[in-house]
Amino acid sequence: MPSLIHLPRQQVLGPLSPAGQRPGADWGDPQLHTLPVDPGTSAQVGIWDCAPGGWPVVDRPETEACYIISGRATLTDEKSGTAVEIAAGDFVVLPPGWTGRWDVTETLRKAYSIF
Repeated sequence: MPSLIHLPRQQVLGPLSPAGQRPGADWGDPQLHTLPVDPGTSAQVGIWDCAPGGWPVVDRPETEACYIISGRATLTDEKSGTAVEIAAGDFVVLPPGWTGRWDVTETLRKAYSIF
C-alpha cells in the first residue's frame, strides 16, 4: 500500500535541483529547477520552477494540472488566440493536444501533476 507523501513548506519554497534550460526556448534563459515526487503511479508529480523565458508547446501529449505558487507567466492558447496571465494562487489545466506557448516573465514556481 502506498504511503502518504508530505512536502513541508520549507521543501516547497526552498531550493530545488537544477534541471538545465527548458528545451525549445526561443527567448530568455529559462533555467529549470525541480523537486520530483514519486507518487507510485505513472503520473509525474512535483514542484517546478523556471526563470524568465519563453517556448512553444505543440500538441501536448498528456494532461497537466498545476497550482502556481509564485511568479508570473503568460499562457497563450494557439487555437483561440487567448493570452492569460497567470500568477500565485492560480490553477491551470492544460489538456492533451493543447498547443500554445509559455512566456515566463517572473521566475515561476508551480506544483504540478502530469498524467
